[in-house]
Amino acid sequence: MSTGTETFEFQAEARQLLQLMVHSIYSNKDIFLRELISNASDALDKLRLAAFADKDLAVDTSDLHIDLEVDPEARTLTVRDNGVGMSRDEVIILIGTIAKSGTAELMQKIKESKDAAGSQDLIGQFGVGFYSSFMVADKVTLLTRRAGEETATRWESDGGATYVIETVDDAPQGTAVTLHLRPEDKDDQLFDYTAGWKIREIVKRYSDFIAWPIRMPVERTDNDGNTTTEIQTLNSMKALWARSKDDVKEDEYKEFYRHLSHDWSDPLEIIHMRAEGTFEYESLLFIPSRAPFDLFTRSAKRGVQLYVKRVFIMDDCQELMPEYLRFVKGVVDAQDLSLNISREILQQDRHIQLMRRRLVKKVLSTIKDIMTSDAERYQTFWSEFGRAVKEGLLDDHDNQKTILDISSFASTRDPEELTTLGQYVERMKEGQTEIYYSTGESRATIENSPHLEAFRAKGYEVLLLTDPVDEMWVQSVQDYDGKRFQSIAKGQVDLDTEEEKANAGPEREQQEKDFAELLSWMSSQLGENVKEVRLSSRLTTSPACIVGDAQDMTPTLEKMYRAMGQEMPTVKRILELNPTHPLVTGLREAHGQRREDASVAETAELIYGMALLAEGGELGDPARFTRLLADRLARTL
Repeated sequence: MSTGTETFEFQAEARQLLQLMVHSIYSNKDIFLRELISNASDALDKLRLAAFADKDLAVDTSDLHIDLEVDPEARTLTVRDNGVGMSRDEVIILIGTIAKSGTAELMQKIKESKDAAGSQDLIGQFGVGFYSSFMVADKVTLLTRRAGEETATRWESDGGATYVIETVDDAPQGTAVTLHLRPEDKDDQLFDYTAGWKIREIVKRYSDFIAWPIRMPVERTDNDGNTTTEIQTLNSMKALWARSKDDVKEDEYKEFYRHLSHDWSDPLEIIHMRAEGTFEYESLLFIPSRAPFDLFTRSAKRGVQLYVKRVFIMDDCQELMPEYLRFVKGVVDAQDLSLNISREILQQDRHIQLMRRRLVKKVLSTIKDIMTSDAERYQTFWSEFGRAVKEGLLDDHDNQKTILDISSFASTRDPEELTTLGQYVERMKEGQTEIYYSTGESRATIENSPHLEAFRAKGYEVLLLTDPVDEMWVQSVQDYDGKRFQSIAKGQVDLDTEEEKANAGPEREQQEKDFAELLSWMSSQLGENVKEVRLSSRLTTSPACIVGDAQDMTPTLEKMYRAMGQEMPTVKRILELNPTHPLVTGLREAHGQRREDASVAETAELIYGMALLAEGGELGDPARFTRLLADRLARTL
């Protein structure tokens, strides 16, 4: 027996939305079941809370669960819960309208979302989870009775212009949503949702960690042909991140990591944290013990899994973890986010931004703890992920100091062992105010560079930076612990003590006078390639080297930008001469005696070419350089 039957018309925007759903604008139709199970889980949560708040509420909370029932012959799928249910008025308000989204803006955004990914996001974005049922169903029937009430309400619609609501006298507490499924159409990504395997697949992917059991009757046939029906729980309900650390065994963490990352190695570190207060979330993060093969591949997926109240929302939530920590795997489960959230909203949501800041700080502080407590594990981490972490020096200015703290670099102090900046600063010479570094393609190239000669001779430690990202971050990071970063291949070098300067002052002045004409002539002679020729204070054994002005871009960085397709103006650099080298002093004498001789100009050109090659540079005209060198060698035989 039923009473109070009424027919209502959908809002104009709701009708348009339903029509769009019926015509399959969404490529991933599986999420309809995620939405219905999420609604059922919410109803169970609300009933438990209502029973706790109202001791007089006559409800049984001993076996709260979600049932999935299929009828292949009738082609129906029912999602049933014994949760809080809804009153008639709530059905009209919550189901009869599209949750505060029946606006022209909604329709405009749907029309603008042409790509499949954007379309999928719209379901969550506009709070129309229940209406996603019409992607797979010709007709939807909802039967619900609110806890504590005697009568129930039935809502039904075929997705057309109207829906029907009637009052029903006899129905169980909770809500049942029955979908009258449309025919299977694989070309339209419309599967057979009465198939047990398909339902299990969807539940495992999206709802495995729902706190309530999701049950489905399954038929079993024994060897004698006898068929029995048993109730099977489809979800594990084992959300490790929701359990206390003391209650989780290490093997459980490792098993979950393998499931999450498809990496059969054990994780290097496990980070299990819970944030409480005004905004609550739980997270379980893992630092792998080895880098994935696609760590530096642009198309690689990155980000952690995002759940809301144990409901899976997205697989690679990039908004929760910055690019430079893309190797971190794990799960973040927010309690106060809406289930209906999309990437567009994530980028603006202040809760997401707050979570990101906290998670990043926690990951970095964990790495710092490893660094101080377990040198071997830290070395493993840095060898696998150091290049990626240093990218954060370019983008994450808030954590730049921490990233510098946990970074390690090769240096001239030890041929194999790396050093931290903190250790470098502790070893700095008295009066040293700068952290010296050199960039290059390899350690061997840098160690053989003329730029190192004076630093090696005077015992100054130099950082040897060989990763491509090093060329970038040293341009943007000014200092560490008050010590400025200084390239040994840029600007003037002044390593002498005050006493050494006083003693060498007169000699230096005399050298400047003696070489003034040669320097002026060479600057003019090599003007197409260099902006200046000057005497060097950084050379001890080599005749010459190429250096840049303090603010000049390095040749390697120039090359990197050009490789990325950016047009870069050629930067002229400075040629420095060693005034004590026989080749340079011989050139000065030859210039003074026969400056018009072509061989003098050729010698100047050869000195420039050798300096360029010594730093790993490229000759503008290799054939000419080879010819000049061969001719000069022939004269010596």
